Amino acid sequence: MTPHRMEWILLLLKRKKKKNQKKPKPEEIMSSLAAARADNFYYPPEWDPSQGGLNKFHGQHALRERARKIDQGILIIRFEMPFNIWCGGCNSMIAKGVRFNAEKKQVGNYYSTKIWSFTMKSACCKHEIVIQTDPKNCEYVIISGAQRKTEVFDVEDAETIELPAEEERGKLADPFYRLEHQEEDLQKKKEAEPVLVRLQRVSDARHSDDYALNKALRAKLRGQKKRVLEEESASRKMGLGIRLLPASEEDGASAAGVKFSSKFERNRKDKRALIKAASIFPGSSGSSSSNKKRLELESKRRKICAAAASNLLTGGFKPSSWSHDAKKKSTSSNARKI
Repeated sequence: MTPHRMEWILLLLKRKKKKNQKKPKPEEIMSSLAAARADNFYYPPEWDPSQGGLNKFHGQHALRERARKIDQGILIIRFEMPFNIWCGGCNSMIAKGVRFNAEKKQVGNYYSTKIWSFTMKSACCKHEIVIQTDPKNCEYVIISGAQRKTEVFDVEDAETIELPAEEERGKLADPFYRLEHQEEDLQKKKEAEPVLVRLQRVSDARHSDDYALNKALRAKLRGQKKRVLEEESASRKMGLGIRLLPASEEDGASAAGVKFSSKFERNRKDKRALIKAASIFPGSSGSSSSNKKRLELESKRRKICAAAASNLLTGGFKPSSWSHDAKKKSTSSNARKI
């Protein structure tokens, strides 16, 4: 192969490679350029290192829109509500933890600690709310536009320790007052010490053997899974798509109090009595009405006998009286037939 032919083949391969390469779209070029500008990584061709940083070159602050009032000493931040408040404009509650775009500025000093003010607008009615820091009491204070929601908790319910009031804190500087209360505190400590020791002993005994605790917990979990599988299989046998909970005494009492109508059962018994009292041979057409009456009488007689038998079983009256009444009724029915 001649060198001229080799050069020609290499040239063809380069052209083919250029054709296969995809050209980047204008949108992709612009998106990457915008991302570089947003991260301050894009340096335009007209920039010179002697001009300083990019922010100085573009004539903007490093915080962009958040610092648009920085000449007034105001910085826009995300402020989180420290407690529940009532809005002063529409009287709706703003919960603790709701965030706002607030204007932060310094309004004073408490010794060397700065006092900051946060001005924001409520989302419900665009009412202006102003909150300041209170370094003396280590909390936030509402200046205007809202009212703090008062929430009082019982010390025992919250399981916390009641801190002494400000007056008692000032009195603790007095040595005689501190000595008097020191005796009371020692007495309370002696009374609570046996309880604390007993609780510590119970806790140590309960958590001394980790293997036994783990074993008991796994056994309880296996039993629970087994019970769930049994309940699911029982519900599938009954054709139900949900798992039935185990029966309880309340379910039994409520089920026993439900009474269903016995009309269907009574009609079924009446029809069966009519069928048993009817003749197996078909009667003539003329005697159909008389047969119907006779069947009704027979069914009534069977009902009367059944009621008397039930009263006898429940102890309603004596067998002698029942037999005497039954004889009377049978003679009366025979007389009617004749």
